[in-house]
Amino acid sequence: MRIKSAPDDFIVEEIVRLPVQRSGAYTIYRLQKRGITTLQAQAGLAALFGVPLSAVSFPALKDKMALAVQYGTVRGSGLAEVEGPGFCAERVGMSARPLSPRDLLGNRFTVVLRDLTAEQAASIPERLACLQRFGFPNYFDEQRFGSYAPGREWVGKRILLRDAEGALRAHLAEPFAGDPPQVRAFKAHAQQYWGEWDRLLQEAPKPSNFRSVLTFLVDHPQDYRKALNLVTPRVLSLYLAAYSSLLWNRLAARYLGDVLRENSVYLDRAVQVAGELLPFYEELPIACLEQLKAVQVPLFHHRMATADSRMAAISEAILAEEGMRREDLKVRLLRKAYLPRGSRALLVFPAETSVGEMGLDELATTRYKRTISFVLPPGSYATLMLKILAQGAPLVPGADQLSAVEQEDAGSDM
Repeated sequence: MRIKSAPDDFIVEEIVRLPVQRSGAYTIYRLQKRGITTLQAQAGLAALFGVPLSAVSFPALKDKMALAVQYGTVRGSGLAEVEGPGFCAERVGMSARPLSPRDLLGNRFTVVLRDLTAEQAASIPERLACLQRFGFPNYFDEQRFGSYAPGREWVGKRILLRDAEGALRAHLAEPFAGDPPQVRAFKAHAQQYWGEWDRLLQEAPKPSNFRSVLTFLVDHPQDYRKALNLVTPRVLSLYLAAYSSLLWNRLAARYLGDVLRENSVYLDRAVQVAGELLPFYEELPIACLEQLKAVQVPLFHHRMATADSRMAAISEAILAEEGMRREDLKVRLLRKAYLPRGSRALLVFPAETSVGEMGLDELATTRYKRTISFVLPPGSYATLMLKILAQGAPLVPGADQLSAVEQEDAGSDM
């Protein structure tokens, strides 16, 4: 199965409850973007309006390699329509406050599945109906793990264990999945010349937050903690969220496996996310389904709590395996970045599903394609659902897909 082979093969549109008023301190815009991340669109809007980046906000991030429609706010009044590289936006009204994640109701996806065999294409309606009925595990998918570096310790873990130099070294000198070539080249130099701050400052990409950090290190060569706190807070938050999400995936997978084994359901399929195999099911006994529908899995935090003794025991075991304790989850090293709190549904259920007619794939003429559409709640990953729809087989994205966090950029299929 191949996705994102053509520009409009992957369309996502936010479903939002808009707090529109006749007047207010903020202007709400409906943004359409293609080939850029939400953060790039945010920077473009700020430049067009001549306002600081903080005056433009979006409640969620959307994938770079998609045609995405989403909503954001700009502080102050604005033009009826604006256009910039890779995006256009139209004013939909005013608001007394900026939009927040609480305003999001879900995302509607329209996806062209390509490079299918005739058998695969014919099976799509039945498999999609099965997903709608039985749901699927609500794992975080690859977009959450742009700081994944195979064989290396997670940056978020280093931060939680108060290893300031290790976290800073990872940020400046270890290649991540989403790093562009220029950043990879710089990190190779940083690995070789670690501690030679003057030299690295001259080689750092322009513009980048790397330069701010290195400028400080030139004058304070051993003050790794303060240098780490000069990294863009959003990037530090992404590092923490990635590690927290990795632990959440493990907790959800083990809890699900335990419950299903008790119900004589044995998991023999898995999807791979950030180097880990996560199990999924095809169908569930109705009693088991009803039991799991209501399960909320807490995010890892020093104040995480659950009334479920099984879940509490699994979470403690996961921390022990990581060489960590609950109190280590308090972020003591940073001033402006924190672990996310709350919980997340164990299962997610696509809604409003539909399947188009089966047809020949014009990009692979001996194969077939089908268009599907569906709605997912906020925070759930369409790409994960598509992997499960493909029975756990890896999705083959279009050649230009980048589904990873870059140092000061991000994209998400959420």
